[in-house]
Amino acid sequence: MELPLELITAIENETEAIPINKLTALVSDISKRYRDKNYYDKFLSGYDETIAYVVYRMPATYGAIYTVLNHIKEVYNDFRPKSLLDVGAGPGTAMWAATAIWQDIDQITLLEKDENMINIGKKLSSNSNYDSIKNAKWLKIDLNRSFDAHRHDIVIASYSIGELNEDVQSKIINKLWEIANDILIIIEPGTKIGFSRIKRAREALISLGAHVIAPCPHDKECPIKDNDWCHFSSRIQRTSLHRKVKNGELPYEDEKFSYICASKNPPENINGRIIRHPQIRKRHVIIELCTKEGIKQVTVTKSNRDIYKKVRNLKWGSTFDFHDNLFHVNKLDVK
Repeated sequence: MELPLELITAIENETEAIPINKLTALVSDISKRYRDKNYYDKFLSGYDETIAYVVYRMPATYGAIYTVLNHIKEVYNDFRPKSLLDVGAGPGTAMWAATAIWQDIDQITLLEKDENMINIGKKLSSNSNYDSIKNAKWLKIDLNRSFDAHRHDIVIASYSIGELNEDVQSKIINKLWEIANDILIIIEPGTKIGFSRIKRAREALISLGAHVIAPCPHDKECPIKDNDWCHFSSRIQRTSLHRKVKNGELPYEDEKFSYICASKNPPENINGRIIRHPQIRKRHVIIELCTKEGIKQVTVTKSNRDIYKKVRNLKWGSTFDFHDNLFHVNKLDVK
């Protein structure tokens, strides 16, 4: 996976006036601030620092959002959204990912409080091949305060709920659910704290009558225990600029994330989703699943040739359908 070419070009154009040494130093400082739990001043100061943040974070967040939307498309394949609301939009990462998945989106609204981020987002958008992105409506809105928004088919809040005051988070989730015509997607970092926010959001949405689309195969109580957390991972190719500013040796970057997607309409739920990297051994594969009956560990041996061959190609986050003709639970070692 990689960023759209026109987005890569647009980002590079925006950084041309900033010396690479300065850009690298800004990225290093931003990274330190966001990783330091005792450092509370995480606000971006000025245009250069904001574009440095975009260079540093946009690829990883794009990868996470794109992966989530692919998970959703896989299990909600008749969904044909026409409108998107991006809440806490940053530079508009979610709209770039969403239009790569659903090309029929023709109305996009973005809510963002940072003026510099809005200006950068607009400049990047002007390079898109999609009129929906070029003509997207940007609104300067602080989510900690009351705001109005029209209903949209998709509402996405990616890496934004956790930045709000805790007393506002539950109110925002209720608000976003009201203005979602069909689905609401919330994405947070794939950490214990990030998942705790997703778990609370999931409980709140179910209490409001929501149907879980992904990643869960059910609307029951989450089976993940308090000492663990459910998260997934995406991998995106690094651009030359991204490698330089992060002093990265690897040609790719992995991003871990947790998420919930809820719908106003009941879906055809999957039967299981792989929630850990499959363990591929010499003559068997071990997968850990979230199912309607809770967390299960399944061992597929090489003697079940067709099943074994397919399972070896599954990944962390893949769906696993026990009712598929290839999968017969009574032939597997299920714990």
